[in-house]
Amino acid sequence: MRYKQKRTIKLIIIVAIIAFAYFLYSFYGINLGLDLRGGAHIVLQAKPTEERPIDNTVMAGIQSVIERRINQLGLTEPVIQREGSDRIIVELPAIDNPNEAINTIGRTAMLTFRNTAGDILMTGEVVKDARADYDQYGRPVVSFTLTSEGAAKFAEITSEYMGRKIGIYLDDEQLTNPVVQSVIREKGQITGYESVEAAEKDAILIREGALPVPVEIIETRTVGPTLGKISIQKSITAGLIGLMLVGIYMIFYYRFPGILAAVILVIYGLLLMGTMAGLQATLTLPGIAGLILSIGMAVDANIIIFERIKDELKSGKTLRASIDAGFKRAYTTIIDANITTIMTALILAYFTSGTVRGFAVTLGIGVLVSMFTAFFISRNIIDFFTGSKLMQENKAFGVRRG
Repeated sequence: MRYKQKRTIKLIIIVAIIAFAYFLYSFYGINLGLDLRGGAHIVLQAKPTEERPIDNTVMAGIQSVIERRINQLGLTEPVIQREGSDRIIVELPAIDNPNEAINTIGRTAMLTFRNTAGDILMTGEVVKDARADYDQYGRPVVSFTLTSEGAAKFAEITSEYMGRKIGIYLDDEQLTNPVVQSVIREKGQITGYESVEAAEKDAILIREGALPVPVEIIETRTVGPTLGKISIQKSITAGLIGLMLVGIYMIFYYRFPGILAAVILVIYGLLLMGTMAGLQATLTLPGIAGLILSIGMAVDANIIIFERIKDELKSGKTLRASIDAGFKRAYTTIIDANITTIMTALILAYFTSGTVRGFAVTLGIGVLVSMFTAFFISRNIIDFFTGSKLMQENKAFGVRRG
């Protein structure tokens, strides 16, 4: 009676785990990578200047500015990460106008105030805020506010240049070149915009600050969402065909235990999706390959277990004794095989980036879930049916007994 109670409790735990995995999957869903959702992949390389060599501080500053700019653009789920000593990778999934975003992200955006001789009178470091707005005539402008230090300096400059022009430049592009008509202190406007949208782009660049050094866009790759949908459909089709063929093979070769293995494989898939959803892992096309590979390894674990059980049955042991001994003998083999795969996945995840890292992460998660499925789910489900007529019939596990 105590054995049956323990078995029942374990089955309740299994059902609860499956239900929790389904909840995670339905609540969070699976984040799709750039190659599946469509979007832009941009690689930026920092360029040193005489005043600022490239170091960790400079790269951290570049990453921080780019993150702020992207957040201001309202783009969802961006990926911004360092690569090597002087590169930053930016991935923008599901973006409608990648060229517009690339132009905003990659500009140095150094704001300067210059006289007609081209001398820099003041830089944008003293600008506290900048917003797109309309002037009194309904024309789009960028209204900016200066710090207290900037206000004092700008008042001095505009007083000196009364009746003369002061140009406002973003990088080397002249935004406006007005004649100073009054002393300007803490607030001013930049005119000359055709639309408030164009004004807002410059406002973002000005208020989020300039990059510490110039950057060069050395790679741009865009993926359309249609291509991503086709890739998903083909991957799902391939996965379903593979699962169906594996299920047929398992049932043909192992009889009723093969049916249980097919059911366990479905449970494994649900647990894997729930785990990825709970961890907010991003699924890429190579990640799908890692997913399918991990499914193959889950099947392999069942085959190892079943073959060990067959060996025990052939030696004359009872079904229950064969199952106990078969699982114990299979554990070492499964652990050895999976640990080496996990180590490889960890190395790939640590030393690579982008789609290769996506493959490694998905494969690692899949292998860990497959080990849990083999050691806990498979064992307890098979134990539950050990006393049933379906398991006691001849040729269970492909071995004729008696």
